Amino acid sequence: MMGNTVVWKPSSTAVLSNYLVMKIYEEAGLPAGVINFLPGSGSAISKVVLSRPEFAGLHFTGSTAVFKSLWREMGDKLDIYRNYPRIVGETGGKNFIFLDPSADPEAAIAAAVRGAYEYQGQKCSAASRIYVPRSIARDFLDGLVSEAASIPMGEVTDFRNFLGAVIDEASFDSIAGYLERAKKNPDMSVLAGGGCDKSKGYFIQPTLLLSKDPRSETMVNELFGPVLTAYVYDDGDMDAAYRLVDSSSPYGLTGGIFAKDRLAITRALDALKHSAGNLYVNDKPTGAVVGRQPFGGARASGTNDKAGSMQNLLRWVSAGAVKENLAPATAWRYPFMGAE
Repeated sequence: MMGNTVVWKPSSTAVLSNYLVMKIYEEAGLPAGVINFLPGSGSAISKVVLSRPEFAGLHFTGSTAVFKSLWREMGDKLDIYRNYPRIVGETGGKNFIFLDPSADPEAAIAAAVRGAYEYQGQKCSAASRIYVPRSIARDFLDGLVSEAASIPMGEVTDFRNFLGAVIDEASFDSIAGYLERAKKNPDMSVLAGGGCDKSKGYFIQPTLLLSKDPRSETMVNELFGPVLTAYVYDDGDMDAAYRLVDSSSPYGLTGGIFAKDRLAITRALDALKHSAGNLYVNDKPTGAVVGRQPFGGARASGTNDKAGSMQNLLRWVSAGAVKENLAPATAWRYPFMGAE
């Protein structure tokens, strides 16, 4: 639509679903050659594409580390490009749910279950850390444990299941490694789940951890799995709690704030405005709808160009301007240059 041709390199673990979307585009009338579907090795494809003078832009979704490496490679090749390439990246996240003491516990529990465990927690916006005020921590965590333990898991073709397997063995092994280290950490407790089984599919139980350390690795690193880590904060100092949320992770993608007190909502939004590109009030920090809710974050989460919005679309247009003078000047001297 914007006059560009595209090389679409899908994730190696999501080729089939991407291919089906491409076939839908073709059936809908997309001309051949506008979008060029090219599955394969990311390093092999990028080596060729990024070496072409015609390369004009990168729209990337994936890991922060890979995005940084691609940006560096483009920087090294600036002399060969006809134009400076446009760069848009949507990378990692360590998304939070923050409970104010006035939060509705039932609403927060429902949001935590959906936000952390839906799609096995394997989406960039999934909730993976939750901050609970000490004044309501016991009842809230007991309720969340009960709900997490009740989640059905199994074949995704059975719609009664809420969770399926994680996407591949590498992902399984990475998440399982985090859980094994958490079980050995004296500052960590497994409140729910924690089990891993790859004897038939790569299944990891929906897990709730409790960390005494607000900067433990599961409170800071992106796990990309069905693991939610809770930290109980001292609600006697709310400003310190906000600072903790803001400073604990290099990411800045999504976050949810739960409170019934309108003043508390206003204060939290102001304190956490740089902590996430998409903030949610009394809602799970996932599920942005393309065309209705712009999506994206900054810091280590990307360039915050808001996918699904006009803002992102305009990044792929090279603007031109034409001026026509219908009454051109016939002398070069300006009036102020005359004698006094």
